[in-house]
Amino acid sequence: MRDLSNKSAWIKEKAKEFGFTAVGFAKAEFMKDEAQKLREWLGLNYHGEMKYLEDHFDKRTDPTKLVETSKTVISLAYNYFTPEKQKDPEAPKISMYAYGRDYHKVVKKKLLNLAKEMEVEFGSFKYRCFIDSAPILERDWAKRSGLGWVGKHTLIINPKMGSYFFLAEIIVDFELDYDEPIADYCGTCTKCIEACPTDAISKEGYLMDGGKCISYLNIEYKKGPIPDEFKGKMENWVYGCDICQDVCPWNRFSKSHNEKDFKPRPGLLEMSKKDWEDMTSEQFDEVFFGSPVKRAGFVKVKKNILYLSE
Repeated sequence: MRDLSNKSAWIKEKAKEFGFTAVGFAKAEFMKDEAQKLREWLGLNYHGEMKYLEDHFDKRTDPTKLVETSKTVISLAYNYFTPEKQKDPEAPKISMYAYGRDYHKVVKKKLLNLAKEMEVEFGSFKYRCFIDSAPILERDWAKRSGLGWVGKHTLIINPKMGSYFFLAEIIVDFELDYDEPIADYCGTCTKCIEACPTDAISKEGYLMDGGKCISYLNIEYKKGPIPDEFKGKMENWVYGCDICQDVCPWNRFSKSHNEKDFKPRPGLLEMSKKDWEDMTSEQFDEVFFGSPVKRAGFVKVKKNILYLSE
């Protein structure tokens, strides 16, 4: 049986071999403070139509409910930053994370392969892998694991690589050498708050009204057309939004990813405004095959494009 420090170091090194850019460990336990904040946030109805966030509250705030006898939450970050941009400045915009293949499949495969390597090295153990796909407070675990601090825009910021990365977890039934949270370095900066055109971020920061977030409106909101109150405020975003990250000074440290599956889909960045407006369902399926954009679907995307042009 290896000592905790050697075992922890081996996992971090192996994770980086699989392309993860940051790894940290936290004790698996009930998240008392985070549970209270979640209750308050849900009570404000800041989750909009995302009613699934109300489900499985116990599991969401206690990883031992997800994996029995669990001892550790391994938090991992996977970079998706690219300096490439859409060519036509008037074309509807999509978030950087959606340029390539669906991250759920790409990162989940790496998590499972990492877990298998761990089993080869340490012997059989109980575990589950997650990548934005289960009731787990990813940002809070990333914070507890020392991957970064929760910025005023409510995303995790890492001082060495900014915020353009996916979060993932492996919950395991053995202890490791736990990491400590790091300090908050947002300071007096309010760039993200000031830049948000829909005022989704509170004036003090650290609190997001999800119902006003552009990413929510153009992906999750399915009740009908986007409410008129957001007319002229969408800043041409048709899928997702990167505004609060684009203006964050910490993202000057972002570096290009090395993941071939995250390279922009062929022809995507070259699409003109007219290409988007004239796009058929067949063209949509071809351009966005295996892409996160499929989550919104052709009908929703076309409605978003029409909303932006009105």
